[in-house]
Amino acid sequence: MSQVIEVKVPAIGDFHDIPVIEIAVQPGDTISVDDTLLTLESDKATMDVPSSVAGVVKEVKVKLGDKISEGSVVALVETSDAGEAKAAPEPAKPAPAATAPASAPAQPEAPRPPAAPSQPVPTPASQVQAPAPALPLGAKTHASPSVRLFARELGVDLTKVPASGPKGRILRDDIANFVKSVMQSPAGAPSASLGVGLDLLPWPKVDFAKFGPIDVQPLSRIKKISAQNLARNWVMIPAVTYHEDADITELEAFRLALNKESEKSGGAKITMLAFIIKACELALKKYPEFNSSLEGENLVLKKYFNIGFAADTPNGLVVPVIKNVDQKSVSQIAAECGELAKKARDGKLGPADMTGACFTISSVGGIGGTQFSPIVNAPEVAILGVSKSVMKPVWNGKEFLPRLILPLSLSADHRVIDGALATRFNVYVAQLLADMRRALV
Repeated sequence: MSQVIEVKVPAIGDFHDIPVIEIAVQPGDTISVDDTLLTLESDKATMDVPSSVAGVVKEVKVKLGDKISEGSVVALVETSDAGEAKAAPEPAKPAPAATAPASAPAQPEAPRPPAAPSQPVPTPASQVQAPAPALPLGAKTHASPSVRLFARELGVDLTKVPASGPKGRILRDDIANFVKSVMQSPAGAPSASLGVGLDLLPWPKVDFAKFGPIDVQPLSRIKKISAQNLARNWVMIPAVTYHEDADITELEAFRLALNKESEKSGGAKITMLAFIIKACELALKKYPEFNSSLEGENLVLKKYFNIGFAADTPNGLVVPVIKNVDQKSVSQIAAECGELAKKARDGKLGPADMTGACFTISSVGGIGGTQFSPIVNAPEVAILGVSKSVMKPVWNGKEFLPRLILPLSLSADHRVIDGALATRFNVYVAQLLADMRRALV
């Protein structure tokens, strides 16, 4: 006996109104369980929506460009008893695509651009409730964790947002409407909450073609998203970069010895990045201000240790996140880094792979460079830049000896972390890398 079943978007994390960029089926197609129905592209990943049933597609309920969320009906499928799904639908899985698997810097757990506010539903005038006025500075705000995360990603001070929810609760639409109102305000009216209205000169318009041949190429989606996040972070965060050199001579020798043993036994290789991630986790425990986020006039101190690392892909930088680093060994971290880096290159990172970071590491050592100033990835308060290690002569009190030196560049939000604390953090990381036995005491 056949029946028509509604196939819906499965759990896709804290994502809403994701645009449909490709539809893989049409009415009359015969499909199997897990066949791709359509493809979504959020600001952090490209995801396939699989079918939870097998049968014949009777109707496709969405079209290209539609924005859908978890639970949205995407198709009607006529099934027989034998064709019904045996298990609950699995979360939407990321898929490789020609377009970029967009993320923020590259930054990391990547933030989203302001979402267009949803269209209001007409209601009788008697039921319309005016938003509560904005709260005075320092007042307590009422909002869900997801709404607070949305506000932090946009750099919005919740105390300035009028609330329309029950009992003065701030809703996601309230933030979207607030952002829209600020963006539409006159250019001369500065806004302390969004960093706009800086009264800057207009961007120069130049006809480059009159000077010679040119080739115009559109920015990839990942670069467009990164540009918005980086520009906001650069303007909003008063960051200072602190430099330190780590002597990794013994650690590199130990790493090479471990990898030689692993090669004989068929085990995975350990990278220097895995040791750096472990050292940073220990430093975050010692200096908890680095494992925090600013929320209005409050500092949110986190008790978990998730560390993101910038991964270079053909479409730009993305930031996979290693979760619960404190519960993993260096070899486990190295293996997970390798898996996530491969998924990043293949464009298969999902939203869960790129969210929840407390701290980010950006390493350019595989390319070169001596020092640089990485941009802090909001809502984090610090980021560590790692450059290429080089042999340098180091005086030990009696003679110069060749030592392998790794340059560290720590950028930190000066509103949370002052120069003394940043330098102590940097020095401690360098000490751990110079002698990992310190991790035992």
